[in-house]
Amino acid sequence: MTPTPDVIVVGAGVIGLTTAITLSERGLRVLIRAALEPARTTSAAAGAMIGPATAPPGTAVHEWERATIAVFTDLADDPSTGVHLQRGMLAAPAGAPPAPPGFADATQFEPVAAGDLPAGFEYGLWTTVPAVDMPRYLEYLTGRFLASGGRIETAFVRSLADVAAEAALIANCTGVGARELVPDDAVHAVRGQHVVVANPGLDTFFLEAPFGPAWTSYFPHGDVVVLGGIAAVDDTSLVADPAIAHDIVERCAKVEPRLRDAPVIEHRVGLRPARDIPRVELEAIGPARCVHNYGHGGVGVTLSWGCARAAADLLVTPGSV
Repeated sequence: MTPTPDVIVVGAGVIGLTTAITLSERGLRVLIRAALEPARTTSAAAGAMIGPATAPPGTAVHEWERATIAVFTDLADDPSTGVHLQRGMLAAPAGAPPAPPGFADATQFEPVAAGDLPAGFEYGLWTTVPAVDMPRYLEYLTGRFLASGGRIETAFVRSLADVAAEAALIANCTGVGARELVPDDAVHAVRGQHVVVANPGLDTFFLEAPFGPAWTSYFPHGDVVVLGGIAAVDDTSLVADPAIAHDIVERCAKVEPRLRDAPVIEHRVGLRPARDIPRVELEAIGPARCVHNYGHGGVGVTLSWGCARAAADLLVTPGSV
């Protein structure tokens, strides 16, 4: 007979998996229930470089980021995780700030010599940060969760009240889905699209900053390179746009010509769950305690472990509601 779970985590992306692992490794019986398996979530479409996360002063975002960077730095020692420390260039076009806010808290910089900057870029910094091959990382998280005794169930969740009838503790990690499920009108979709190509021999990343509707980025992960990127607000299409894919490759090829003829392996599309501030907050839903952990926008991976620990602390602390 399958034991009744102590906690039901709704959502199987990086936030849901990380939260479920944190709770399970604290000794709780955890069930993940989600409409999509981890490999089909928005998390699988991420780049993913760790940092930077921007937020208004007085929020816990930077604390969550620092905690997560520490975990990823440790995970980089294990190749099976898909995490590796990678050197790369942060480059700014004319008139842009010389470095993205937030990076100075967690990384070391070295100015890029003017002769090494790509055409059209005025300033650049070399730095080393954790980088994550998301398909491999999601496999690692799934295996770690199952090894801890957790279970995953693929099913559509229509209401948190229904879940509250099954478990005393709930973690709502539904990303964009929280807009309808909670409901929370502060959450909206920001569509991202990446082109994955065979690696022509790159071992450093490139990221244009600051971000806008479109930017140039590429992240090598072993045999592949993930090219980006775009941010299309309130666009919920999950179909790859060929014109956008062409523009992404062209932008990246102007920086690194070897990418122009690199064979395309796949296209990845995902909906970032944008919100002014991520919601990590406790709420009573009927007889159950529910911790919300969603709204991370494009920095879900960057905040994942810090937010998971904060969410777990809230959920298992008596008298928090």
